[in-house]
Amino acid sequence: MAGKKIIVVGAGPGGLTSAMILAKRGFDVTVFEKEAVVGGRNAPIRLDGYTFDTGPTFLMMNFTLKEMFEESGRRAEDYIEVKKLEPMYRLRFPDFDIFPTSNRQHMQQQIADLFPGNEGGYERFLATESKRFELLFPCLQKPYSSLFDLFSPALLRALPHLSLGRSMFGQLGRYFDNDQLKLAFTFQAKYLGMSAWDCPAAFTMVPYIEHGHGIYHVIGGLNAISLAMQKVCEELGVNIRTSTPVKRLIIEAGAIKAVELESGERCSADDYIINADFSHAMLNLCAPGELKKYTQAKFDSMSYSCSIFMMYLGVDKVYDLPHHTIVFAQDYKRNVEEIFNGLKLSSDNSFYVQNASVTDPTLAPEGKSALYILTPVPNNRSGIDWEAEKDRFAEHILDQVVARTELKDLRDHIEVRKVITPANWEQDYNVHLGATFNIGHELLQMMYFRPRNRFEEFSNCYLAGGGTHPGSGLPTIYESARISANMLCKKHGVAFMPPGPLPTKADFQ
Repeated sequence: MAGKKIIVVGAGPGGLTSAMILAKRGFDVTVFEKEAVVGGRNAPIRLDGYTFDTGPTFLMMNFTLKEMFEESGRRAEDYIEVKKLEPMYRLRFPDFDIFPTSNRQHMQQQIADLFPGNEGGYERFLATESKRFELLFPCLQKPYSSLFDLFSPALLRALPHLSLGRSMFGQLGRYFDNDQLKLAFTFQAKYLGMSAWDCPAAFTMVPYIEHGHGIYHVIGGLNAISLAMQKVCEELGVNIRTSTPVKRLIIEAGAIKAVELESGERCSADDYIINADFSHAMLNLCAPGELKKYTQAKFDSMSYSCSIFMMYLGVDKVYDLPHHTIVFAQDYKRNVEEIFNGLKLSSDNSFYVQNASVTDPTLAPEGKSALYILTPVPNNRSGIDWEAEKDRFAEHILDQVVARTELKDLRDHIEVRKVITPANWEQDYNVHLGATFNIGHELLQMMYFRPRNRFEEFSNCYLAGGGTHPGSGLPTIYESARISANMLCKKHGVAFMPPGPLPTKADFQ
């Protein structure tokens, strides 16, 4: 194995995770990143003294992140400072607020106060979904290179807990009889870019993960994770080449022979990990006709997540607003249907406001705040002209934020403003269709049916990121990177330990 070279295309969370694990295990790793800073959609945005996360702001399953550092011979605590949030977030409905918490007694009491008679359903939710998570998550930590992998003992044991044919919203109906209470446990479908009425019931374990294991914030923003991983990579000898876009893959005899950079330089390795947005990479880094399965027609037939309209605001005021606030549309189901089925912009929107400065003073100058406002919108299959709609829609969202939160004088205090539209996600961030949560997570696009960790079209190509198994979201992206790293180690005869058991304590940190 000594001296085996690995090239990683993209320094997003998946690329960095695989790079630091492989470097620890003795591989010679080079990472190419088109931007000047690592992280991809987990990179920082810095504007006039304010720091924003580009994308993810919820850190779940902190134990998974710790494992990735341990795989690299490091302690996460030596590189990042993590705070557990209690309550986890505020959910604002038209006529009430609820503050979900990982404290079971407090959560049960809130349900009893707001939805009398439903508090027993919370215990059933925890019991059923913890069992689902215990059985299903280990299945997501394994590769599915062959159809026969779907018949593994672990997956067969989990099969009765998949609730096949049922949606996430339908599954919540087994615990609660109030639709608004169900929504309080189904908005997490948006983490997958899906409607709760279409999202498979198996993903009901996602709200359980929050309630069972908590939500965390990283001081400096979640982008600090990528910067910490960069530091670990460099300590382990990884060559990270930022501001170095890859132009194309050079393919010979069913294998990647080299990557050609925008500069014209060609670099070769024994194996390659693609951490770019999968659909964009295969449509743009490969010449027409080189892919037999993943053709343009194949991508056209696949389902994709929604997109998001982002506003990053630096304001010269400190607001008494929770760290995370999710505001539901007046007619939430109609809003969801317009996003996913009508492919049009709603007049009545759900949105999310992060006021991380209430927890983390490093994100803004003293006496000021960094606000992050996210609104789910259709992906670019909608045909929306974002150049024409951008300013109008931004003002429309600001109107709703002012009307439905404590930010009544927000417009008077904005010093810095940046907007990212679905068109920007596609054009500037190379996200296919601007689908920020990647390829859809329907069951027929999961596990064996999702682009595989060992990419089947090229003999020496592996994938890491939300577009491969096990899917979108930071913890699963980290797992995709570990799966690919382990597969490479197996290929080259390098010993490694498989993932350990899940933590058993609900308050594991």
